[in-house]
Amino acid sequence: MSSNNDTLRTFLAEHPRLIGALFAACLLLSQVGTAAADVGIAGNGGGTW
Repeated sequence: MSSNNDTLRTFLAEHPRLIGALFAACLLLSQVGTAAADVGIAGNGGGTW
Protein backbone atom coordinates (compact mmCIF):
# COMPACT_ATOMS: atom_id res chain seq x y z
CA MET A 1 0.00 0.00 0.00
CA SER A 2 2.86 2.35 0.68
CA SER A 3 4.15 2.04 -2.88
CA ASN A 4 0.70 3.05 -4.20
CA ASN A 5 0.76 6.16 -2.01
CA ASP A 6 4.28 7.01 -3.14
CA THR A 7 3.30 6.52 -6.79
CA LEU A 8 0.27 8.78 -6.43
CA ARG A 9 2.25 11.38 -4.53
CA THR A 10 4.95 11.38 -7.21
CA PHE A 11 2.38 11.63 -10.01
CA LEU A 12 0.62 14.58 -8.37
CA ALA A 13 3.95 16.29 -7.69
CA GLU A 14 4.69 16.07 -11.42
CA HIS A 15 1.20 17.33 -12.37
CA PRO A 16 0.25 20.07 -9.89
CA ARG A 17 -2.71 21.33 -11.94
CA LEU A 18 -4.36 17.95 -11.52
CA ILE A 19 -4.62 18.57 -7.78
CA GLY A 20 -6.82 21.59 -8.48
CA ALA A 21 -8.88 19.68 -11.03
CA LEU A 22 -9.47 16.81 -8.59
CA PHE A 23 -10.45 19.26 -5.87
CA ALA A 24 -12.90 21.00 -8.20
CA ALA A 25 -14.37 17.64 -9.22
CA CYS A 26 -14.90 16.72 -5.56
CA LEU A 27 -16.66 20.02 -4.91
CA LEU A 28 -18.83 19.59 -8.00
CA LEU A 29 -19.83 16.04 -7.06
CA SER A 30 -20.66 17.05 -3.51
CA GLN A 31 -22.89 19.88 -4.79
CA VAL A 32 -24.61 17.61 -7.33
CA GLY A 33 -25.26 15.03 -4.62
CA THR A 34 -26.76 17.65 -2.33
CA ALA A 35 -28.98 19.03 -5.10
CA ALA A 36 -30.11 15.53 -6.11
CA ALA A 37 -30.99 14.70 -2.52
CA ASP A 38 -32.91 17.96 -2.14
CA VAL A 39 -34.96 17.34 -5.27
CA GLY A 40 -35.51 13.69 -4.45
CA ILE A 41 -33.74 12.20 -7.44
CA ALA A 42 -31.54 9.93 -5.38
CA GLY A 43 -34.24 8.86 -2.95
CA ASN A 44 -37.71 7.41 -3.01
CA GLY A 45 -39.19 9.94 -5.41
CA GLY A 46 -40.09 12.48 -2.77
CA GLY A 47 -38.89 16.02 -2.91
CA THR A 48 -39.81 19.57 -2.30
CA TRP A 49 -42.04 20.00 -5.35
